[in-house]
Amino acid sequence: MPEMTMDLLMNDADARLDRQFARIGRQFPVSAPFLNWVRKPGLHLLRIPLAIVLILGGLFSFLPVLGLWMFPVGLAMLAVDVPVLKRPVGNALVRLQRWISLLRRKVRRSPA
Repeated sequence: MPEMTMDLLMNDADARLDRQFARIGRQFPVSAPFLNWVRKPGLHLLRIPLAIVLILGGLFSFLPVLGLWMFPVGLAMLAVDVPVLKRPVGNALVRLQRWISLLRRKVRRSPA
């Protein structure tokens, strides 16, 4: 019985992560084909090093070429292959999206 519960939790985490990737693709349509391609099951040998490079680039976001956006994208890509990360990364992406939308609403409401 515990195995069944764990499978349901992982499927829920997979679905949440997939929804977050889809949302990123909708918000940044240019990235959608790449995100769909890189998430294919056989590309884990490309995805893991790319995720590590993106995470490191996000950590060095104070440099002019690199940006803070690289860190969450790298974590999301790594979570595709590391089951333990799926739930926390999916939850963090949801919180980040909510925070960004709240910030945008506050900026729109404030007088210029």
